[in-house]
Amino acid sequence: MDKVDVLIAGAGPTGLVLALWLAHQGVKVAIVDKAAAPGATSRAMAVQARTLELYRQLGLAEETVAAGKRIDAINLWVRGKRKAHLALRSAGACLTPFPFILVYPQDRHERLLIRHLELGGVQVRRPVELVAFEDRDDYVLARLRDADGSERECEARFLCGCDGASSRVRNQLGAGFAGGTYDHVFYVADVDARGPAADGEVHLSLETADFVILLPYTDTGRARLVGTVRERSPEQREHGPASWTFEDVAHRALSSLGIEVDTVHWFSTYRVHHRVTNHYRSGQVFLLGDAAHVHSPAGGQGMNTGIGDAVNLAWKLAAVVRREAPDSLLDSYESERIAFARKLVDTTDRMFTFITAEGNLADFVRIHIAPMFASVAYGIDTVRELLFRIVSQITISYHDSPLSVGSAGAIKAGDRLPWVGADGDRADNHAPLERIDWQVQVYGAAGDALRAWCALHGMPIREFPWSAAHEAAGFVRNAHYLVRPDGHVALCDPSAGPDAIARYFRDRAYRRFC
Repeated sequence: MDKVDVLIAGAGPTGLVLALWLAHQGVKVAIVDKAAAPGATSRAMAVQARTLELYRQLGLAEETVAAGKRIDAINLWVRGKRKAHLALRSAGACLTPFPFILVYPQDRHERLLIRHLELGGVQVRRPVELVAFEDRDDYVLARLRDADGSERECEARFLCGCDGASSRVRNQLGAGFAGGTYDHVFYVADVDARGPAADGEVHLSLETADFVILLPYTDTGRARLVGTVRERSPEQREHGPASWTFEDVAHRALSSLGIEVDTVHWFSTYRVHHRVTNHYRSGQVFLLGDAAHVHSPAGGQGMNTGIGDAVNLAWKLAAVVRREAPDSLLDSYESERIAFARKLVDTTDRMFTFITAEGNLADFVRIHIAPMFASVAYGIDTVRELLFRIVSQITISYHDSPLSVGSAGAIKAGDRLPWVGADGDRADNHAPLERIDWQVQVYGAAGDALRAWCALHGMPIREFPWSAAHEAAGFVRNAHYLVRPDGHVALCDPSAGPDAIARYFRDRAYRRFC
């Protein structure tokens, strides 16, 4: 019987990132997937800035960016005219090292993650299916089925369900999955296209209740289309989406972009769900990614949210496995991530409902009011920055978390650590995050007592000479900021002494720093 610290069911991006972060922290991990091979279709495409920041901590960001297509602008079209243009680089240049959206097909993305996981000595076990499991309070006993039908057992301290929207882990837990399914049928197509919108930027066309999003792979017309299918005959409705082809899609929206499709390389239809489970944790078992939440593809948030789940949970699992922290630390995973998932599902639901609403009033608002509002809003620096923050996921915060204490300047505990890039003698304050561990950052000079406490307890402390850029980012001179292994601020303390940080770990029975 296999014995591991963490067993992961499901080797999509969420499961692979979870395995990578755990292995990087010395946790013994096993990851299984019932599919005989990784996915061969592009599926999720958008990699957001926050995900790339997390990849930077593992040394993956540079390779990932080089392998994908950087998107520097999003355009809104109505009736053949470009009505709004959002320049991502100008909106995010002062916020993140990655002020763009990266288009990187999921099949290639997964292969990159698998390769790095194998370099760390972990192989995805295929085709191996999780059949059932028992939570025995201090460990989980899982039954696995191999390709030949034989079954074996695996004992794991923790089980993580990353096994998708039809999650067997969630179903066996009996966890709810409240929500619903949209009436519309949507399509995805990988195509070769030509026309004014085949220019390497993202383009969104709104045309009555039809819409299409174009995500480019290249600057020369290879792209992903996502849009609505138009049911054209009773026969098609009778046979369902499986019988539909690219000829059945809503071509009004495509025509509005002024593009012509020369070749369709892949076409598929699907219905969109919007659901969130009621619990992310049950005993020693956790749900992540699509097993915990599904929503519309509006904004390219789904895969990135699952990866965020994985990173949030991984450092906490590692701390508990190493006996540095109590099991109660793991309760913060649900409280931090479920709030964001519910907000995301609500936001994308409203966006999707607006885009696909039918009727004369909805058409008028979509075609006349929305583009005018977008054009004006995109011209305001603060609005552009806010939109980038939301789409890039750098605005995700855990203010209400039991792990978040205090504020200093514009920064509240729970915020992602604001980024201040290197410039001349000024160092990049995200560079030290590549050591996946707790650390203290001080902008200015740390007090002698704080330095002594950090030295005594093995806490890395990073001091950055005070600059106008740090002030602009919201930091307070000489205050200290306790940063979690995932780059979020845990404690903000304007004082120069170590009392607050010592109390922080003592109150949470975090043995490593007590």
